[in-house]
Amino acid sequence: MIDTLFRRPMLAAFVLLAVLITVLSSVVIVPETRQALIVQFGKPDRILNRTRSGEVIGGNGAGLAFKVPFFEDIVWIDKRVRDVDMERQMVLSTDQLRLEVDAFARYRVVDPLRMYIRARSEERVSDALRPILGSVLRNELGRRPFADLLSPERQGAMDSIRRNLDIIARQYGVQIIDVRIKRADLPDGTPLQSAYDRMKTAREQEARSIRATGARQAQVIRAEADAQAANTYAASFGKDPAFYDFYRAMQAYQRTFVGEDGKARPTNVILSPQNDFLREFTRGGER
Repeated sequence: MIDTLFRRPMLAAFVLLAVLITVLSSVVIVPETRQALIVQFGKPDRILNRTRSGEVIGGNGAGLAFKVPFFEDIVWIDKRVRDVDMERQMVLSTDQLRLEVDAFARYRVVDPLRMYIRARSEERVSDALRPILGSVLRNELGRRPFADLLSPERQGAMDSIRRNLDIIARQYGVQIIDVRIKRADLPDGTPLQSAYDRMKTAREQEARSIRATGARQAQVIRAEADAQAANTYAASFGKDPAFYDFYRAMQAYQRTFVGEDGKARPTNVILSPQNDFLREFTRGGER
């Protein structure tokens, strides 16, 4: 056989080329960031460099591997986190507002065998998850008012969407890492203006309520202060009733003969000398 190959160089070259192709076809270099599903005539056989919980990319599993040439094929599956963008959805919130929501999910394949059986490729997984994400998002946001998307309650909604989506995604051998809303806007036109008007009216009602509460508290404080002052005056003047009469008479004279600017104003008063109003003028300095 060897002598025949030496006498026929073309045949030797062909045999050598066939051997080389066979050897190269049997050697596989598995990258650190990819999983390899070995398939025999369409039937999954084994998995190389499989993703494991808590594993750091670059660990054991990557490197050289072997397969049976011409009988086994390789399906490459990414170990890294991938994104799936949802088409913009129209969502009706509990306060009857139509929202245009744009979201995305981040996932990775943790069960290559299940993924291959259900979807055959990562592209089909993304196509399958896209409508599911839209359905889960509509169901969750449809139970919440629009204000929740503008408050810390938004994180709770995202966590709930992620959990519900992950339950369905596990059927495809996929783990949902995160879900995020990129935009949640009211549609342009009348609905948007109506929402702004309702928000403005709500804020105005809240402001009126705050002002009314403040005015009520101010009246209570003034009433308490007046009562405390009256008690103080009563306690003080009760010790000297004559001084209290004199003090009240001076207040009456001030209001009558002195203007609000503190300057004397001409005032004509025609009274009998025995009138009580002029009593302090007729006492001759007595108190």
